[in-house]
Amino acid sequence: MSETSTSAADGPNETSPSRDRLAFDLDVDICVVGAGLAGLTVAREAARLGASVAVLEGRKVGWNASGHHLGTVLPGFGLPVADLIERVGRENARELWALSKEGVDYIRATATEDLIPGISPSDGALEVSNVDAGESLISRLQTLAEDFSTDVEGWQVERVRSVLKTRRYFHGIYYPKALQIDGRKYVHGLAALATQAGARIFEETPVVSIDFSGIRKRIVTPSARLRATHIVLAGNIHLGAPLKRLSDTLLPVWRYAALTEPLGERLSDVIGFSGSVVDSDGIDHFRIVDGDRLLWASPETTWDARPKRFGAAVQRRIATQFPQLGKVPIADVFGGAVGVTVHGMPQIGQLRRGLWVASGFGRQGLNTSALAGQLITRSILWGDDRWRLFSPFELVWAGGATGRVAGHVIGLWARGASSAAGVLARYREGARSRERAREARLAEANLKAGTRGPAPRRPLEAAARPVSPPAPRQAEEGAEPHPHASQESERISDGRM
Repeated sequence: MSETSTSAADGPNETSPSRDRLAFDLDVDICVVGAGLAGLTVAREAARLGASVAVLEGRKVGWNASGHHLGTVLPGFGLPVADLIERVGRENARELWALSKEGVDYIRATATEDLIPGISPSDGALEVSNVDAGESLISRLQTLAEDFSTDVEGWQVERVRSVLKTRRYFHGIYYPKALQIDGRKYVHGLAALATQAGARIFEETPVVSIDFSGIRKRIVTPSARLRATHIVLAGNIHLGAPLKRLSDTLLPVWRYAALTEPLGERLSDVIGFSGSVVDSDGIDHFRIVDGDRLLWASPETTWDARPKRFGAAVQRRIATQFPQLGKVPIADVFGGAVGVTVHGMPQIGQLRRGLWVASGFGRQGLNTSALAGQLITRSILWGDDRWRLFSPFELVWAGGATGRVAGHVIGLWARGASSAAGVLARYREGARSRERAREARLAEANLKAGTRGPAPRRPLEAAARPVSPPAPRQAEEGAEPHPHASQESERISDGRM
């Protein structure tokens, strides 16, 4: 799942409570660098368990990807489940998947109206396929349901198209226990909950340098110093020069989204599904907000660009997938940068004693930031070592500028391949439909010919034969016939008269 965009209710420019920068020296148990979803989860959970926590944020809470996403929450990772099994084995893959489900449960328990007013949670997410992949769908459903104990439903083409009026989608996987939330309210609500638990959040406080040696680590900021037993690096690609080595393991990807103007009843006529919809190729991600507005994420780049430039691209994408909607009016366009790992999994775990990382959540989904926060907190305070499940997914250099170019080319190729596969799938479907229609017409014609048929008629030779006149009556019963009567009768019968 991609992390981009926000909901109509809050908008990308909503102001959040102002928080002070760190202006005095401070000693804490845990210092979290980065006030995004993962860092705020660590702060809240650690503070709830009695640790002293300080969060250092170089800008504002949720200013980047954590505050700009569609709010879709469902289990899993960016790495396909079959690839995950191949990489770590079925048993470890099952445990990793269970952690992702714990992440979903955490967000569901947190994103309530009691804890975060206005969060507006709703249930259900649908993953649709751009190609006719029925056999692979069945295999994946069996893996998720039987091996990974996940509530899923397989939707046939007819059912998908009954709620999404487009021929571009085929089969689908429905997650009834997935949910979607107001993403911007969630990140700010999480910050408020962390503060209520006792964590201290400092904005506009970038990290200048870090000394990792010793039991007590030292962090230098522009206006103060901080000491901590544990440091959690929960930033993205913007961790800064002191942590460049970590930032270089992430490929920066900017993903853009648009919010339409109210579209009225015509939107519900075309899209009759109230949850989130994502395609299996990770290209489109959309859902309805405020009843009749469409929130749609699609274009992405490996460089920073002005979001407004992509409004027309989103318009075209919506019109391509749902021609009935036409060129929809766009109310706002916005975007955020995510860090994508080379191996396709998040980076969660301990780098060295007292130094932890929670990063690489691009294309992972919200559940991973929640599971990372819980897992690292329990590792620090309880000795939970399940973070080692992520050890096979070590830090890998993303290639720098060359990696960005390669990532952009690969992205273009993937989109092109997906488009071509979709065109081929729709052509094949059309060919099958035409063949079925032709066979139906032939069958109907044969049926009519068999039931109605030509009217019964006499054989041709019978029809051509003249009717013989009756034989002459005998004058008396038992009298001898005329000697030539037999011959005369034969000549008449043979038509020789």
